[in-house]
Amino acid sequence: MRKKTVVLGVTGGIAAYKAAALTSQLTQKGIDTWVILTESAARFVTPLTFQTLSKHHVFVDTFEERDPAVVSHIDLADKADLFVIAPATANIIGKMAQGIADDMLSTTVLATVAPVLICPAMNVHMYAHPAVQRNMNILKEWGYHFAEPGEGPLACGYTGKGRLAESESILTHIEYLLKKGNRKTDLKGKRVLVTAGPTREKVDPVRFFSNRSSGKMGFAIAEAARDRGAEVLLVTGPTSLPKPSGVITYPVESAEEMYHAVMEKIEEVDIVIKAAAVADYRPKEVHDQKIKKSEGQLIIELERTKDILFEIGKRKKHQFVVGFAAETKDVEYYAKDKMSRKNVDMIVANNVKLVGAGFEEDTNVVTIYVKNGQEISLPKMSKREVADAIFDQIMGLLEQRE
Repeated sequence: MRKKTVVLGVTGGIAAYKAAALTSQLTQKGIDTWVILTESAARFVTPLTFQTLSKHHVFVDTFEERDPAVVSHIDLADKADLFVIAPATANIIGKMAQGIADDMLSTTVLATVAPVLICPAMNVHMYAHPAVQRNMNILKEWGYHFAEPGEGPLACGYTGKGRLAESESILTHIEYLLKKGNRKTDLKGKRVLVTAGPTREKVDPVRFFSNRSSGKMGFAIAEAARDRGAEVLLVTGPTSLPKPSGVITYPVESAEEMYHAVMEKIEEVDIVIKAAAVADYRPKEVHDQKIKKSEGQLIIELERTKDILFEIGKRKKHQFVVGFAAETKDVEYYAKDKMSRKNVDMIVANNVKLVGAGFEEDTNVVTIYVKNGQEISLPKMSKREVADAIFDQIMGLLEQRE
């Protein structure tokens, strides 16, 4: 981690005091750390504190130009290998999403081309507000990274989601992003097929069996592949997510429809990532009319659906195939068993009972199991970061094949 430079932006929330400890930890790791405080942040912790810890001048005023040879906010923006904002208030998140640059921090972050890690911290109701959620989604779509806030007692007296992520978690994100570097285009020339979301298995015209999959993980994988230069085919079950731009999307509903969509495209692609939560069973009989309520029990006989991943593994030739395993116990055993039985190259497994790793979450906690015996355990990350980590592993393994 030597010779890396982090620009740390600190905004005006009570969690600003935690940024001082983060500055100290970064400096102790040999990371060159430059700090920008907003005027509000300087009311919580003085610039002198950060100057002492970072061994650098701390910037607050856009118009304080100490070195006539450079423009300070451009010079800082160019120095950064990584730009971190911790804590990030609703105000700075809103400015960034709208391209507003009216102080030293917002001006500098708008000028940087380095990866940006945003660490939100605010009141639980502010965090849940639609405007804040919209602004964060905009930034995620642009490729910004997030260290998700924790849940618990807040300084305002409420309890809920909004606490600044623990410094150890933020450091893990920082180290990962510094090693990863800027966005890659290593998938250029590749065709990637991704499955996402749940399937729905009809019972009658108004009822169906399904599961809690939101499609967020599969969509994040499709977007990561697109941004790294791939041509992306996304086969998705019903979700409320907007279709990702620049991706060829094939909407389906049932496991049978997803099976046929995937099999039609399997020969045309280089990488297959099956992130969809496909129903294992469906009603043997689908009723034409709504089943009316009556006395006693209702018994619905189920039959197996086609095993899409098994069929992919049986048909694959040159394709690199990745499966997902959402488990609640014995994760390693079931992941390795699935990888062997279904003849896939990699399994991404998670325990959906862990906080931050289940369905409908914006984050995930996964372990990547590779056919060659490798195991890569990742900390809690945004699903977009997990997607990039998966492709990092895939491309490394594909290079070994060549």
